[in-house]
Amino acid sequence: MHKTPIRYLKGVGPRREAVFNKIGIFTVKDLLYYFPFRYQDRRFLKKISTLRIGEFAVVRAKVKTTNIKKFPYFLRSKKIKSIFEAILEDETGFLECVWFNQAYLAEAIKPGEELTVYGKLYFSKKGTQFISPEYEISGNLDSPAEAKITGVYHAPEGLNQKFIRKIVSAAIKQYISKCIDPLPFYIRQEKNIMNIAKSFEEIHFPSSWLKAAAARERFIFEELFFSQISVFLRKARRIFQKSVSLKIEQDDFKAIDDNLGFDLTAGQAKAVSQILSDIAKPYPMHRLLQGDVGCGKTIAAAFSIGACYASGLQAAFMVPTEILAYQHFETLRRIFKLKAMAFRDFESSIKIITSSLSRKEKDVIYEDLSRGTLKVIVGTHALIQEKVKFKNLGLVVIDEQHRFGVAQRALLSNREALSPHCLVMSATPIPRSLALSLYGDLDLSVIKDMPQGRKPPVTMWVKEDKRQWVYDFLEKELKSGHQAYIVYPVIDDSPDEELKSLKVMFEKITKRFSEFKPRMFHGRMKNEEKLTTIKEFREKKSRILVSTTVIEVGVDIKEATVMVIESPERFGLAQLHQLRGRIQRSEEQAYFVLISSKELSENASERLRVISQTHDGFVIAEEDLKSRGPGDFFGNLQHGLPDLRIANPLRDMDLLNRARSLAYKVIKSDPGLNKKEHSCINEHLNN
Repeated sequence: MHKTPIRYLKGVGPRREAVFNKIGIFTVKDLLYYFPFRYQDRRFLKKISTLRIGEFAVVRAKVKTTNIKKFPYFLRSKKIKSIFEAILEDETGFLECVWFNQAYLAEAIKPGEELTVYGKLYFSKKGTQFISPEYEISGNLDSPAEAKITGVYHAPEGLNQKFIRKIVSAAIKQYISKCIDPLPFYIRQEKNIMNIAKSFEEIHFPSSWLKAAAARERFIFEELFFSQISVFLRKARRIFQKSVSLKIEQDDFKAIDDNLGFDLTAGQAKAVSQILSDIAKPYPMHRLLQGDVGCGKTIAAAFSIGACYASGLQAAFMVPTEILAYQHFETLRRIFKLKAMAFRDFESSIKIITSSLSRKEKDVIYEDLSRGTLKVIVGTHALIQEKVKFKNLGLVVIDEQHRFGVAQRALLSNREALSPHCLVMSATPIPRSLALSLYGDLDLSVIKDMPQGRKPPVTMWVKEDKRQWVYDFLEKELKSGHQAYIVYPVIDDSPDEELKSLKVMFEKITKRFSEFKPRMFHGRMKNEEKLTTIKEFREKKSRILVSTTVIEVGVDIKEATVMVIESPERFGLAQLHQLRGRIQRSEEQAYFVLISSKELSENASERLRVISQTHDGFVIAEEDLKSRGPGDFFGNLQHGLPDLRIANPLRDMDLLNRARSLAYKVIKSDPGLNKKEHSCINEHLNN
């Protein structure tokens, strides 16, 4: 059943197979796991006279008359080429049903036949209508979708609800007996979980609301259980891997600490202690270091790089942008400019690699890495090219983990015979529920405090009619010697009149603030242009950076204390919080100003209210997850992990905890999944 191609189901020809493939359905298993996202209650017939505008209902009535209108080419609109109309009648009244571009219905629906239709009642110039209702000739009610609780699927263009239900029904009838339940029998028995065959039937074609809920809970549990099985398998395998123990002498630690010029915060000190303890072990560290922008994660990572260098091994520091790469490169050179013997050659042993380097420059770096003469490398995606070979890689540090994905982390950290220690960092606070489901194989360190003297930015949310006030406030801050960012959601002009674009507004900003020499900054610029623009901004040759969210990562300029966000309703909460962190870099008071449209949806208003009232990144992350869902929250973060089709770790936290506990027991008792009762788990993981 698992690998049977979808084309073997009757009615799925090459065209429909291609449409199914586009939404990730290639096999019968994929189809059966394509669940309805909501249900319609079609169990109760209504009389025509009792229908209400805006209400969904199912009606069974006789076809009184039909009519088809076909428009000649010169009268056709872009979308409507024909209209088929049918007047239905029961003992209480008449109902008009209208279908667009379905002229073939004239052959299927004839006067005198009894028709069952399901739709929403609309009011139009011609009176009340069902527009494009689902229908069934009442003598043919053999589909499990009719006269019952009916599933509604996300239907791409080329597939309608009726066909999806028909093909799912056929798949269940043909293949349900071949289903092997991936959940072990003893777990289903202990937790009173519905078996797989019954669950497929009830989630697609529920016999009751109670059974539908039970089936959905079963599949939510299944998803979370297997996500946790994967997590604990990775963790178990890691413990059996070998790594080099990295240690740092107390004098060398003190030399680094003294050179910082400030005291570590309590959060930094704890994180450093946890990291150094991990890398001293003979199996690889896998630790996630979380903390808001500006909390000092890079400093914590620097101690591990120092331990690696002092132990004679190589360290790789991977970052998402070239600007951030140069920033970390300079930070590390400054930290390790020491007289201590262990670090005396550090400056000549660290290099940076990015895609903008020439081929000749890259070849020199490849050679030095393979020979082991280059000890520390900072780079972007260029670090995971096949040509990059290390002689003795001891440590991998990955900044902004959510921008790389699990697969790339694994690619970089699994190239050596001895597995390197791995530290991944994120300034995007990850809710505990997602951290458990996605990063449960990593140990967690959190830096919650900020360096002494840092003040949280004052967040001000205003509407479009206060723009002049914002500009006056901005001018005042600039004249006092500060710098500012103005951030736009799009680069080019948009058909949406309320959506401000960078290029259009840059001209107005330049005219209004010409004395402060605004500069444009966005992702389409060449790397050389970006670096030049940031250099000018850092040197105060320019005082305003008019940008897209490309500044979200890596732009660290202490004198920039004002950020204006245009159309903040277009951004996610986590992204707004990340942007706000860019101006929390000094002891000066910073200001985060949001200019939104006058009219906002309830959801958008709530998000802006949250960002205005709290600075706690974890609270913000939880709210963002609630409003956007786990898929949108991290995009391709889950790459390399089981897809979450139906589960939401925040909503389903109780089930996640149950699934996690059971998965832990399974892997602890049978880390190789060799027991007979666990063969179904193995089969599911391998298909």
